[in-house]
Amino acid sequence: MMDWTDRHCRFFLRQLSRHTLLYSEMVTTGALLHGDAARFLRHDESEHPLALQLGGSVPAELAACAKLAETAGYDEVNLNVGCPSDRVQNNMIGACLMGHPQLVADCVKAMRDAVGIEVTVKHRIGINGRDSYAELCDFVGQVRDAGCRSFTVHARIAILEGLSPKQNREVPPLRYDVAAQLKRDFPDLEIVLNGGIKTLDECREHLRTFDGVMLGREAYHNPYLLARVDQELFGSTAAPISRAQALRNLRPYIERHLAEGGALHHVTRHVLGLGQGFPGARRFRQLLSADIHKANDPLALLEQAILLLEGH
Repeated sequence: MMDWTDRHCRFFLRQLSRHTLLYSEMVTTGALLHGDAARFLRHDESEHPLALQLGGSVPAELAACAKLAETAGYDEVNLNVGCPSDRVQNNMIGACLMGHPQLVADCVKAMRDAVGIEVTVKHRIGINGRDSYAELCDFVGQVRDAGCRSFTVHARIAILEGLSPKQNREVPPLRYDVAAQLKRDFPDLEIVLNGGIKTLDECREHLRTFDGVMLGREAYHNPYLLARVDQELFGSTAAPISRAQALRNLRPYIERHLAEGGALHHVTRHVLGLGQGFPGARRFRQLLSADIHKANDPLALLEQAILLLEGH
């Protein structure tokens, strides 16, 4: 979700669900330690509960970044051991680390020793050349022994050569049965399922087996899916927010962002998924993706977009 779940996106998603745990985009240790850390760590208090997802493989560097996250107020630090991109593989980040379980364990221990907040791991069920169930259990077992109690399992292997990141989300088959076996064999661990989940009905079904579910691209492309999460999965009695009200709630935030020198599209590029399944949806998307770049009065254009959502 790099370049997707930035602070603007998360602020918007929080309007739809008050209880869902939100994750940052993956941030590398190098970006935090040698770049603009304040930009990556910045967030609004309303975003909580909130996790910072880190990419890295040097225990001391990950520990330093975990401290930065804790100081900045994040509730959790999550180590990415699932991204299959060539760009991160070359720096020993992401899914390639599944071939080095002891290193991942060392990273987790260093972070846990450095901070008091939760340290979790997101991973695949394997990688090409190391995709047996025994090897998956070895990985989880070593990382558990380092103190990790929560694993988010993308129920596909990652093929590290020859497939793009997009293909790695589609070509290797989903194996929910493997993730379910992992939960049976490690009953004391929190096992969260990820991969291919698109509806709240599917979420409810998976929650009969797993301790949680993670939605990635579906929540981004179809964000209004989250509007009923609090009612259907967290027991909230509050009425679901409307599409129009969710966007209206963004106006004060957008006004502050514009006053700081930002642009409207920095925020509204994340809300385009609200525009689907109703008359006027195409016009809504056009307003906030094309017309936005030539608008003399961006807030007036925002009001037009809100009106298109009324009643839907």
